[in-house]
Amino acid sequence: MLSILLQEFIGDLKAQRTRAFLTFFAVTWGTLAVVLLLAFGEGLKRTVRDGLLGAGERIFMIYGGETSKPFAGLGQGRRIHLAEEDLELLERAIPDIDRGSISYGRWGTAFQRGKARTNAFLEGVGPDHEAMRHMEPAPGGRFINATDVAQKRRVLFLGNELAERIFGKGVDAVGKSVVVDGLPFTVVGVLQKKFQDSSNNGPDADRAVIPYSTFRTIWGNRFVSHLIVQPRDASRGPLVKAQLYRVLGRKYSFDPTDVRALGMWDFIESEKENLAVGLGIQIFMGLVGAFTLLIAGVGVANIMYVVVKERTQEIGIKL
Repeated sequence: MLSILLQEFIGDLKAQRTRAFLTFFAVTWGTLAVVLLLAFGEGLKRTVRDGLLGAGERIFMIYGGETSKPFAGLGQGRRIHLAEEDLELLERAIPDIDRGSISYGRWGTAFQRGKARTNAFLEGVGPDHEAMRHMEPAPGGRFINATDVAQKRRVLFLGNELAERIFGKGVDAVGKSVVVDGLPFTVVGVLQKKFQDSSNNGPDADRAVIPYSTFRTIWGNRFVSHLIVQPRDASRGPLVKAQLYRVLGRKYSFDPTDVRALGMWDFIESEKENLAVGLGIQIFMGLVGAFTLLIAGVGVANIMYVVVKERTQEIGIKL
């Protein structure tokens, strides 16, 4: 019986080659569409996440702002400027902070080596900046360390694109000298190439980094550009954020609920938003793929209906 059914099936396939091909193509195309669209959605979600993590992970960037509420007899509109000692204050007052870094910034800094000249953003930071901002050095180099800061060394960590502009492509810059605004610095590391679609004062690939103590000594900044802190646990992010406003509000006499008194880039919240967008795109792609498969199924059902309609009499006789 089975052999007879198999012979009839093969014979019907030969007789209806076009119909069999269209049925096979519809099912295959629908299934492939679902797989490809889901894979595309997952890839896009990961790309969005990796692009944000290229600029930093689980961190708060804290900037001075302007008060928008009166507080303790003081009017609104007061400028808040952050200082180096504020980082130590925050780390001491908020146990949930794992690490932090000071950041000074300077646009249009001149870099020169021989005939090569260019301008870029210069940043003065601490050693923990490396881990918080994913500033991993390429093999053979290193980032700014605690000794560099303590001794105010003139050492330089270059973004990979900036290093290529100064030294040329494929040249090992580590150990070589670069003149920065007329002062000689020694390159101790070059940034390992990374993917980054979020940035603060431009991409990391096109900036240079020196110890914050060296930056302050040379350019004499009274206030920092911003502070960076990283909670021990992302789930404690909202609590840490509220404590940041409370501690700094107590020092600078502003309302802890005045969100404009400080500028705050919350990477934890940004990551949640990006993941939600990525998940939404993935769900949309899955629905599109499912509808494509459904349409293919309707096509197959129509073909099967025609087949049964054509052989109604034969089926009736066999029954």
